[in-house]
Amino acid sequence: MNSSLAKALFESGARLRNPSLFRQYESFKDTEWWNLPALEQLQLERTRKLLKYAAESSPFFKRRFKASGFDVEKLSSLSDLKVIEPVSKSDLIQFNSEIHTGMERAKCRLAETSGTSGEALAFLRNEEWDSANRALMMRSYDWYGVKPWDPNGYLWGYNTRYLDSKKTQLLDKLQNRFRIFRYSEEEIRSFAKKLNGASFISGYSSMIYEVAKALIELDLEPLPLRMVKGTSEMILDAYQPSAEQAFGGRIISEYGAAESGLIAFECPRGSMHVNVENVVLEVDENGDLLVTNLSSFSFPIIRYRLGDCVSLSHSECGCGRKHMVIKDIAGRRGATVFGHSQTYPALTFYYVFKNLALKKDILLNYKASQSEQGCVDIYIEGESNRRHIEDVKSELYKYFGKDIVFNIKFLRQFSVETKKTQYFETTI
Repeated sequence: MNSSLAKALFESGARLRNPSLFRQYESFKDTEWWNLPALEQLQLERTRKLLKYAAESSPFFKRRFKASGFDVEKLSSLSDLKVIEPVSKSDLIQFNSEIHTGMERAKCRLAETSGTSGEALAFLRNEEWDSANRALMMRSYDWYGVKPWDPNGYLWGYNTRYLDSKKTQLLDKLQNRFRIFRYSEEEIRSFAKKLNGASFISGYSSMIYEVAKALIELDLEPLPLRMVKGTSEMILDAYQPSAEQAFGGRIISEYGAAESGLIAFECPRGSMHVNVENVVLEVDENGDLLVTNLSSFSFPIIRYRLGDCVSLSHSECGCGRKHMVIKDIAGRRGATVFGHSQTYPALTFYYVFKNLALKKDILLNYKASQSEQGCVDIYIEGESNRRHIEDVKSELYKYFGKDIVFNIKFLRQFSVETKKTQYFETTI
């Protein structure tokens, strides 16, 4: 599809589905280079507006604010939000009807998600909320010289039922994108041929990594893409060398969730800039992220415990943007590793392999699995390497001591999965 037609289709579709999209895009472009005090003042004003509406229109938050002793009229600083009890995903599900504000259904779209927790959630997303997500994505794409209507490769799940598959192919065509359906050599070669005329590729980072490896093994020419975007799961350091060799660039990160909206996007200088115009982020005493989405008027997302452990910073970025930065995303909290005498958070494995990458430049793609207390299998992709075994065991010992026996196994290649990868699996 030629660029002019693709742009025309995008713009006409956007005006029907997202009437406020281009207005919000221009607004976000205007605030992109604001200084920190101006951005924080904008956050405060928008937060006050959302919470006032929630107090008036959401039975759940009206009750919660009262129980917390929170008065939106006295909100003078974002730190005042701390008195409000955080909201969990189970709250969003259990009190779903009471959280909704009664906004006219015709002005909303139904959103459904299960996320990595497996808990199913459905809610109404108002048009401004949906458009804000898309507008912020468009602004982020600008950093890489990319437009959403540019030809692009898409590595995502798909439905194998015939009619659903045909519908997916039609929607892909209208959006000037193409995806891979089977990871055969023939499909990968066809996908690579299409990527030669594409601007970017996006999808699950583990799937991007698998395609990158396949392109390298097939000895195909590197594809000079403008952007390689990974989403929905952690981007392991081990993925980057293959991505750079195959696509000419690192996998950059987009961070968010269906219920929280687009939270942050990685700039070309490597910083994860928070979309402070549309979200307020807090980190509690346990390192858990709390998100408030400032456009969520139909289904207020206020101090929502997303489930990820992150660290935030106001450090300067070489790109010149003053937005808050997410320094580190350690992934989901919750899963437990059982030793003989103690328990440990599954996130510990993230730090073990992160340390190996930072301290010894050892980049490993791994998975951990536990089916017996005090014993864990660690699977590492690639050829068996005695030095790597010693280094991994040494790093594991720092965190687990002798409380857990680790069996380290090397696999030539992990199987390709069309779902989000879990880096620790347990049957206990």
